[in-house]
Parts: sequence; structure tokens; C-alpha cells
Amino acid sequence: MALCAPTTHSKLKNLSAVFSNGRRGRRRSSVIVLMASSDVSSSGGGNVAAFEEGQLERPRWTGETPISRLVGALISFKPLFSILKLGARQVLISTAEKTNIPWREMTREVLESEVYKEMESIQDPSLVYPDYYLNPFHAYNEGNLSWLAAAEAEAATMSMVRRAIPYASSLDEANQIVRGNWLQAIEEHHLLHSGNSMIKDILDVGCSVGVSTRFLADKFPSAKVTGLDLSPYFLSVAQFKEKESAPRKNPISWIHANGEATGLPSKSYDLVSLAYVPEDMAKISNTVLPWKAFQYNYASDSLKIILQLHECPTRAIVGLLREAFRILRPGGTIALTDNSPKSKILQELSPVLFTLMKSTEPFLDEYYLTDLEGTMREAGFVNVNAILTDPRHRTVKGTVPH
Repeated sequence: MALCAPTTHSKLKNLSAVFSNGRRGRRRSSVIVLMASSDVSSSGGGNVAAFEEGQLERPRWTGETPISRLVGALISFKPLFSILKLGARQVLISTAEKTNIPWREMTREVLESEVYKEMESIQDPSLVYPDYYLNPFHAYNEGNLSWLAAAEAEAATMSMVRRAIPYASSLDEANQIVRGNWLQAIEEHHLLHSGNSMIKDILDVGCSVGVSTRFLADKFPSAKVTGLDLSPYFLSVAQFKEKESAPRKNPISWIHANGEATGLPSKSYDLVSLAYVPEDMAKISNTVLPWKAFQYNYASDSLKIILQLHECPTRAIVGLLREAFRILRPGGTIALTDNSPKSKILQELSPVLFTLMKSTEPFLDEYYLTDLEGTMREAGFVNVNAILTDPRHRTVKGTVPH
């Protein structure tokens, strides 16, 4: 399948700026060019996809700028905040439904299943949650700790992929670009900097319901893959879905743990990934109870979004990087994928959309103001570099020195 047919190129502006890197103060102009595999599990081939960076180091609506302060004042006004939450939810739900993602049906199937039985084998009752994780992410009172949030995660992931590649003709084509570029960036970095070490053990931190974990397992079928998350609800769904899938040569393992203090042995992994799932629009909910105990009201349901760097305070980002450095073997690769501050699309969001985004992301400014590449180097990583792997997201890679 041609991922960059003429209709695709028409969606990308200023391709003549591919080799332009001129700067005016904090402004910049460049385009990242990379390969998009025609199959997300293949290691090469495919067609070139170009994603354009904006002219700023980060969006104007972040940090201590006048527009950022104005947005902060708006979302601190509770009556308006409630309206913003409702609007944000409708954006993502309508996007999903217009692109044939059966959001409600998928959620109902999980909530009416036997997924609850997985909790006992997954949950570590002694785990102490970090304070930031108990915040109401995306205006959801229980944050990431609910069955409803976990049940909606996969549909939300699909919607994110479609929003990232709006010109794709199908979800499969969008995944070929988004997931294919992400996996290829990881593989190429490891081949270039690992000293010929194989990827035998993979840890997917913040794995949620295991969507990214399964992509990693498909890409590297000979590796032992582990998904780690703070939410036992998400992990229960991940384990349940994996049991319902075709058996793997190397079954995926799931761990309920804190990515800042995993308890895993030092130098035990070749790849640590913190990967994207839907994060760009926020959702709302009211009361959430187990499925059998209440009549489900879709007017008040919620969206769960995986723990990502932009959902963490800077101190947590530092902790995640230090722990990844500890558990990676020499020559091991870290790959962090999240919103790109240099994304042209994110820099040019309308005031309504970026206000909706900031209204339910308590640590968004901290993330955008963090020098992620510099922080990775301070943690000990070398060969640190970033690439725009789709129009909204960057993958930042680094290597543990030999």
C-alpha cells in the first residue's frame, strides 16, 4: 500500500523546507523525513513519509506566556471548566464514531466480560501509588484506577491513531504509519548503536491495556516482552485480551509496578519503551462502578489515557529515566514516544482545542518545558536523538554506554 500517494503529499505543507534549518531566535523551520514500513511488523522497505515541524521550540500556549496564563485563568473557573470537559469528550467520541470505531460496543464487550477475574492474579496490593498518579487525569475522578477507563482504552487508542493521520483511508493504514514509523525508529537506533546486541528482553512501561506491548511483541517475536503499568485495571484488561488472542511462542508477561521503582533486576533488558496511546483530547466521567452493579450511562462515561511523560511531573520523568538506565543492559535502547513540542499541528492548534487539552492535563506545561534529551543525557544515556514519527508525536531514543 502506498502510504504517500499524491493525496497524502497534499496534506503536508512546505516540503521544499526539508533541508532548511534556519533559526530566528526561538523560531525554527525543518521537516523530518523517515521511512514508513508497508507492514508494521516488517523491518524494512516501505514508502517515505514526511512530517513537518513547526517554527517554534514549543507551542505558544505552554509555559509562562500571556496566552498560557490566559488559558490557566479560564480553566480555573469551575463552571467553564465543566463545559470544557464536556466539549473535550465530544471531540474524541465523535472522531471515533465518524471513523467507524465502535467505541461504545468495544467498551460494553469488556465490561460485560469476565475481565474482573484477572485482577487477583495481576494486582500487587502492597504497591504504593505516587501522589501524581492519584490526580484526576483527564478530569476523571479516579484517574487511571477504574474499570471503565480501562474498558475504553483500546477504542481511545484507535481514535488517537486516526487523529494523528487524518488522511489515512483506514485505521490499518494509519497504524502502518504511526506504529510502523515508531517500531522502525526503535529498530534502526538499536541496530546502529547497540554494538550488535540482539533485542531479547523488552519492557513496555506504562503499557495500559497492552496495545503498544502487542505491537512490540509482533515486531520482535523472538524477544520476551513484559508490559508494566501502575493500574491493575488496565493490566487486567491487557491480560484478558491476550488470553483471548492466538497463542504466542513467547507469551507476554504483565507486571503491576511503578516505572520509577520497578523492582526488576539491573541490566536485565535490551529495550525499554514508553509509548504513546491516545493523549491529545481529554474526557469526562461522573460516577464509576463495576459493570454488574449499575446501569451503564454512556452520557457520563470516560476515556482513559495511558501514563505518558506529559502526564508526569518533571521529577517523575527523571525517576523513570534513571530506572530505565538501571535495568537496561550495556548497549540497551530506551525509546520514549509522546507529544512533540515541535509538532506543527500541535503548535497551530486552535485556541479552543489547546484550551481543552490543557484543561485536563495537570502536568502538560512541565512536560513541554522539560529538556527531555538533556534529561536523558543527565541520566547517563548516550546517542540521544529525536525524530518526528508522526505529525503529532516524537520518538526520543538513547543508548546505555557499553
